[in-house]
Amino acid sequence: MTQRTSPQDSQPRPPTGATHADYSGAVYGSLLAASVVAGAGTLGSLPRLELALLLLCTGVVFWAAHVFSRLFGARMVRQSLSWKQVRRVCAGERPIVEAAVPPAAAVAISPLLGLGVPGAAWLALAVALAEQVGWASLAAVRAGASVRLTVLAGTVNLLLGLVIVVLKVSLHH
Repeated sequence: MTQRTSPQDSQPRPPTGATHADYSGAVYGSLLAASVVAGAGTLGSLPRLELALLLLCTGVVFWAAHVFSRLFGARMVRQSLSWKQVRRVCAGERPIVEAAVPPAAAVAISPLLGLGVPGAAWLALAVALAEQVGWASLAAVRAGASVRLTVLAGTVNLLLGLVIVVLKVSLHH
């Protein structure tokens, strides 16, 4: 008797005990960061600091909301929660916060590049969009997607990001 293998069987599998990488939080966090930059509007007397803090704090707030919703959802199906599970969920949602760091860093280094505040915001937006496309493409590659599907994932995420760019341009000009 011959054993049939599916295309999934021929894909490399993570070693036993390895965790499966989920890039959705990073993609989501990058889109969130782009949205924060696009919607930031008028900032106060320390605009770079305020924008960087807004990016980081928004990431933390959304991270906490995701952690709470996952833990609350587990309670709704009557699962008891352990500290181990809470730590696992907190770590699993961490990419949402981490995705805010590169755009915030871009804002912080923008004076070294000779950029004014509007230029800093555009740099942060570009970093967030590049991050979003990169994470989506990496997720597709790591999932074993074809080149065509990987390009599609990157393109769809680029289009989502460009919607935010169009909104920024139309709302602030």
